Amino acid sequence: MELEQKYLALLQEAWRRQLPDLESLRLCFQALSLASAIDRDCATMLAPHGLSEGRFVLLFLLDAANEGLAPNTLAEKAGVTRATVTGLLDGLERELLIERRADTNDRRALRIRLTHKGKQLTQKVFDQHSRWIAGLFGNFSAPERAQLAALLDKAAANLPSASRGSAK
Repeated sequence: MELEQKYLALLQEAWRRQLPDLESLRLCFQALSLASAIDRDCATMLAPHGLSEGRFVLLFLLDAANEGLAPNTLAEKAGVTRATVTGLLDGLERELLIERRADTNDRRALRIRLTHKGKQLTQKVFDQHSRWIAGLFGNFSAPERAQLAALLDKAAANLPSASRGSAK
């Protein structure tokens, strides 16, 4: 895999300074380059549908909630702030993909639900997204997938944030 230019530059400087364990540094930069490439491909795939990753996540969460969800619940499940959710919901509502309704149990509270248009788009994009993700690891055998998962977990356990739980 080709490393991103910024990581190549850092790796070259680390080599020039004769830093120890250049192979670990290269592995880290390889993982970061792969993650960036996945993010870019995901954004490219979602863009024709007018979606960002954040908007897609909200649609996906709402699709699983027949009764809708409160905005604060959406924020918590998506791992973003309430302000971020409000902005994402405003855009989805303008495009008629979601609707805000008063909660039947508490008229002061809101429930966010997908519209028919939102449900159709979510299903279409989710199917496409699922096939895309499956294709990323489709040439891995089951043991290779298990090995990769174990290796990623092992590397993640070395992060300082690992002892405090996952970072958001």
